[in-house]
Amino acid sequence: MNYHRPPSSLPTTLPISALAARRRQRYLVAACAGLLVCAAAALPARAQLGSTAPVRIGVVGPFTGPSADFGVPMLNGIKLAVDEINAVGGYLGRPLELVVKDDGANPDQGRKVSQELLSEKVVATIGFCNTGVAMKAIDLFQDAKSPLIVPCSTGTAVTTKYPAPDSYIFRVQARDALQAPFMVDDIVKRGWDKVAIFADKTGYGEGGYNDVVAALAAKNLKPVHVARFDLGVKDLTAELTAARAAGANVVYSYTVGPENATIANGKKAMGWKVPQVGAWPLSFPFFLEGAKDAAEGALMVQTFIAEPSNERRASFLSSYTRKYQGKVAVPMAAANAYDATYLLMYSFLGIRDGNLAGKAVKESLEGKMKTYYGVVSTYDKPFSVQDKDAITRNMLVIGMVKNGAITFAYPEDAKRNLIVQRKQ
Repeated sequence: MNYHRPPSSLPTTLPISALAARRRQRYLVAACAGLLVCAAAALPARAQLGSTAPVRIGVVGPFTGPSADFGVPMLNGIKLAVDEINAVGGYLGRPLELVVKDDGANPDQGRKVSQELLSEKVVATIGFCNTGVAMKAIDLFQDAKSPLIVPCSTGTAVTTKYPAPDSYIFRVQARDALQAPFMVDDIVKRGWDKVAIFADKTGYGEGGYNDVVAALAAKNLKPVHVARFDLGVKDLTAELTAARAAGANVVYSYTVGPENATIANGKKAMGWKVPQVGAWPLSFPFFLEGAKDAAEGALMVQTFIAEPSNERRASFLSSYTRKYQGKVAVPMAAANAYDATYLLMYSFLGIRDGNLAGKAVKESLEGKMKTYYGVVSTYDKPFSVQDKDAITRNMLVIGMVKNGAITFAYPEDAKRNLIVQRKQ
């Protein structure tokens, strides 16, 4: 029996209904149950009769503090996937158990709790939203040979710090080296060629700034103005005034918090009607709620927009809304984390002897898994020995703020979104 056939696509008008959720649940039950049966058959008798102890998976992210607006949706996406997996037996009868640590978006705290996770013998970890926090801690996972899957942090350096064949650091998110040229291509197409860059001084802002400058250089462009600022800044009027005087016709912002709203509100107060574009933080509540009507029309890169364009996505959104009693605040964070959790589970099922050692999980992630039909993508060989990033350019779309929510900037992207993209 073929347990891996993807559900059929549905029209964009499909309601986020309980019916869709039930269909998704039946599909997941069949897929996971089928994989469990096949995996059990392939294991030696001693492994099948082995421990029933929980499989401990670490989770680290900003669940309180200034980045909780996307850290909490990340955690919720992971929990939703684990609940579904445990409902069909977990890993060969062993339930998945999450060991959750809050890094508070603080690099030192992130390193401390990462050490705690590793001391608690987790078999792998899912986590990190803030690039600066991730970069302070990933050496711990690498040195311990304990796989880490990053579903949120986009800093290019996260998956390039170590040579790919040796790296235990994987990612299910669009790195900035993809997002920046994707957005630059769009603004050039729109005729905006005088770019002002506003980037914070964190590791995220620094990496994003460098990626935007490189993407502009590939188009023979240079920023007409650059503003760097600390997190927490409340007024950027002077920097915006300088950008306007330099002739900027678009503002490219690279910051993860309420500073995006500070930029939008500052432009509005000045009566400076130039577009604001950027990476995925422009889809966060800090921006949408902090800038309100000043956010309208802003453009950002997205891997997932919360519209029920097919059965998989409709069911995911319905299940999330039902479980957490409200719409997902940052859909990308939740969807990418949900998919990352299933990819980790599929890697377990690709290990023939049932030994979930770090090296075995790493090698399974790199090529021994069955295809997973996810929410963001169809993951057919998402990683390899040479490539630790699951998301490719063809999976990206331009999102736009419209009436306080994120939708597709281009109708053709909405149509293309009916079909879940595969890695290219």
